Amino acid sequence: MNLFDFVFDAANWSGNDGIGYRLAEHLAYTVISVLAAALIAIPLGLLIGHTGRGGVLVIGLSNAARAIPTLGLLVLIVLLLGTGIFPVILVLVVLAIPPILTATAAGVSGADREAVHAARALGMTAGQLVAKIEWPLALPLVISGLRSATLQVVATATIAAYATVGGLGRLVFDGIRVRDYSQAFSGALLVALLAIVLDAALGLAGWLAAGRARPGRRRTPSVAVTT
Repeated sequence: MNLFDFVFDAANWSGNDGIGYRLAEHLAYTVISVLAAALIAIPLGLLIGHTGRGGVLVIGLSNAARAIPTLGLLVLIVLLLGTGIFPVILVLVVLAIPPILTATAAGVSGADREAVHAARALGMTAGQLVAKIEWPLALPLVISGLRSATLQVVATATIAAYATVGGLGRLVFDGIRVRDYSQAFSGALLVALLAIVLDAALGLAGWLAAGRARPGRRRTPSVAVTT
């Protein structure tokens, strides 16, 4: 048996159980989960990084979240909330928050102090300081956090099949169940390829953001002064 038979068979790409549909489901789980986590983690990280308060909390939450067994958390959530897409998204959001939160807080708190002091001397408000100085300088590290979270979510979303939902994990588990190892291999291969593509895209975004944030290319902060 050729392990690539399943993925190269055009008939397996169509329909609600086909590879194309499962790939779209997996990508949707990933995007929704990472976006939801970013909406929670980035504002909180900006606040913690700007004020310098709550760093211990960030480290504690991050370490605690990394220690949580993913499958155990999914089973617990399913038992409490039932099967379906919501428990899966909830688990993935919980796993995605720590790397984004940690990276955002570290990026803001580690922003160029000279630029920050110059902005304050020019009379920038706290909001202007965050938006015009700290956020642009922290953006490469924030993208790094998003990159880490995305890779973790892509891999972990494979277990969504345990909650009777789809994604590429459905190919893996269904293939193992019926001993169709070409199908199982195809699911695992596509998860790996999806992770590589998303990682490369976010890596490029991080490289572009880092180029814009280089000290040699950074403009001197300015604000309108009124009397």
